[in-house]
Amino acid sequence: MSPEDVLRPIAVIGGAIVVTLILVHLADRTLRRIDAAHPETPLWGLLRRCRIPAQVVLGAALLRGAYDQTGLAVVAEHGMGIAQALTLVLIAATAWLLIKAAAAIVESAYTRYAAGARDQARVRRVRTQVTLIQRVVTATVVIVAAAAMLLTFPEMRAFGASMLASAGLLGIVAGIAAQSTLGNLFAGLQIAFGDMVRIGDTVVVDGQWGTVEEITLTFLTVRTWDERRITMPVSYFTGKPFENWSRGGAQMTGTVLFHLDHSAPVEKMRQRLLEILQECEDWDGRSWSLVVTDTTPSTMVVRALATARDADSIWAVRCQVRERMIEWLRTEHAYALPRIATAPAPLGDHTLTRGDKDAGPAG
Repeated sequence: MSPEDVLRPIAVIGGAIVVTLILVHLADRTLRRIDAAHPETPLWGLLRRCRIPAQVVLGAALLRGAYDQTGLAVVAEHGMGIAQALTLVLIAATAWLLIKAAAAIVESAYTRYAAGARDQARVRRVRTQVTLIQRVVTATVVIVAAAAMLLTFPEMRAFGASMLASAGLLGIVAGIAAQSTLGNLFAGLQIAFGDMVRIGDTVVVDGQWGTVEEITLTFLTVRTWDERRITMPVSYFTGKPFENWSRGGAQMTGTVLFHLDHSAPVEKMRQRLLEILQECEDWDGRSWSLVVTDTTPSTMVVRALATARDADSIWAVRCQVRERMIEWLRTEHAYALPRIATAPAPLGDHTLTRGDKDAGPAG
């Protein structure tokens, strides 16, 4: 074996690796300088995450174009297989690079928008939309890359031509089989651009109160107050009613109901409610009230009302009002708490005796 037979493959393979590392390093340094010069735009710093897929793409492309110049016996014997493998790696790496670049662009756009926006509801809406757009782009790139990789095989090209001949029948069969999946897919797009529910919204679904944590093209995750995760198809939110406490602004009004004796001091309860709210950090000061809303033969219903800046705060306000008001009533006005009579009422002068009842009215 001559020295040229040894140096040629080293030069070709080593040269491709060195050129790849140098070009990617220069690109990374350029992005770093641009990011330092423009800190208000996070895109350049985020694009640096594409360094590894860029190295794979560039290295695979250089080797794909120069592998036959190595002069190795294995290349001469299995040239088609090596070319096929490098092509597959190039396609997969290109898809990886596109997904990384798209994610950087989407994240940069959302970060800049969120930094300058004041309406948190619109920020959550944009976050939901860009998240689903990124998922759609990722799914599209993966499908196209997989199709391109399959079409590099001659057998698959022939199979694809035969499939196109019966595309009508297969379309009907696939449409019936994937009806549920397609329904969830379109429901996810409808949620993203119809502004029905957004990431971060407080919702009540099937009696469960929680916060929307994740929205994908097929399912939605709600994180409950006790840290459980409820996962349900997105088509649920387009076909059934649900409560969205974050729609129309985050401010909320909460109520606390007290079932009390008819002798409860309502006016003193109003004064006490105001004192409790003034000491409560979660009360936003917009509104409050205390009124009797209903009565029964044994009790009356007193409703306390207060406001807060968001759903979490109104929950804290309601709990504090309920706890402190009951404690105050128990210690200061125990007679106001509901009681169940277990003994007959005492007889007075105005009470008829059995004999009086039997005698009937005078005259």
